[in-house]
Amino acid sequence: MRRYAVPCIISLVVAALYNIVDQIFIANASYLGSYGNAANTVVFPLTVVALALAVMIGDGCCAFVSICLGGGKNEDAHRSIGNSIVLCVVISLILTALYFILQEQILTLFGGRVNEETFARSKEYFIWITVGIPFYMFGQAMNPIIRSDGSPKFAMISTLAGAVVNIILDPVFIFGFHWGMMGAAVATVLGQALTAVLAVWYLCHMKAIHLERRSFRLGGHLLGKFLPLGICSFLSQISLVAAMAAINNMIRQYGALDPIFSQSEYAQIPMAVVGIVMKFFQIVISIVVGMAAGCIPIVGYNMGAGRKDRAKTLFKLLLAAEAAVGAVALIIVECFPRQLIAIFGAANESSYYTDFAIKAFRVYLCMMILACVNKATFIYLQSLGKALASTLLSMVREVVFGVGFALLLPICFGLDGVLYSMPVSDVLTFIISIVVIIYTVKTLQEPQAGKENIV
Repeated sequence: MRRYAVPCIISLVVAALYNIVDQIFIANASYLGSYGNAANTVVFPLTVVALALAVMIGDGCCAFVSICLGGGKNEDAHRSIGNSIVLCVVISLILTALYFILQEQILTLFGGRVNEETFARSKEYFIWITVGIPFYMFGQAMNPIIRSDGSPKFAMISTLAGAVVNIILDPVFIFGFHWGMMGAAVATVLGQALTAVLAVWYLCHMKAIHLERRSFRLGGHLLGKFLPLGICSFLSQISLVAAMAAINNMIRQYGALDPIFSQSEYAQIPMAVVGIVMKFFQIVISIVVGMAAGCIPIVGYNMGAGRKDRAKTLFKLLLAAEAAVGAVALIIVECFPRQLIAIFGAANESSYYTDFAIKAFRVYLCMMILACVNKATFIYLQSLGKALASTLLSMVREVVFGVGFALLLPICFGLDGVLYSMPVSDVLTFIISIVVIIYTVKTLQEPQAGKENIV
């Protein structure tokens, strides 16, 4: 678990830092400030759409390949990887074209028209981020596949290399060249391109699997086997997009009724702040998902070999570790919100910015422990091949509760209702997760006869 989870955690946290690093440098550039922060928040969900499609392909293929290798089915393993490569390239090009065609409509949908300055910054950032979508999707989709080939460290290094490029170039382009939002986006795209190039190199030098020309012939039966295993990963990301669309629009609508944020010069503050809070949450969830996703090859291999006892033990260890991560994160957001918001340029903003940010951190993330356990449960079910159960649970949390409460609670509580939507959703989901956890532990009985010594 340590060997696979730690590199996976680092890979996902580093991937999350792409957008977060952009936002930190943008926020601390006096000529961008909260307008740039708000623009980053508007565009962020659109990168998550690309990530959702990438992880559906990559995580699904990773789980399927691990099961195939555990069962000695190498033919299905190499063909599923080839199919995932072709599918990722095709989908990324289609998504890029759609983004360019529907640019203004998409930015409006995600709250970009909160004021004219925010919309202009959003448009500038969006254009260049869209250019990098194919690189981003390919790198993210291949990362779990590289892990399934037994190289979690290379997967980590390839992502880390791209992030380092982004971190180095962001201040050069934003402060040195004064390129503004374009500079932040170009630095990100160059980092993503490096990760994609490293992924291509690895695919040509795989250890356990050898790709052949026939590996790249699309097969409906293979797509039907590995894509459902990635549906949970897809929904966990795409539902975030739906939630952010709902949240951004509720912020715009109810912020306009607030005595402070209805003023044009402060209208972008709630959107900028909630975006920052969600970025911190993304870092924590990246750790949570990394721990759970790192278990996918281990669980898949042991389930393929009939070792349910090991899968059961790993599940208990995972839940305990995830709860610990949530506890640490909760202490940070409740005790140090002022320090967190200072990282994102609070010194350049009004006191309204800081005050709202402190409240947002403490309220929106107050149920972090439950959120971490919920997410671990969803992903572990996916690794067991229980795609339907995993998908349904994810749908309930992210769409029914996440979007539903984001739309309903502001009606009663105004702008604060947006902040309450997160903890309420996590509490209700945890009640369901407890039942699922108990049932899953009971189903993971002793290994089948004759399988004890296979792994």
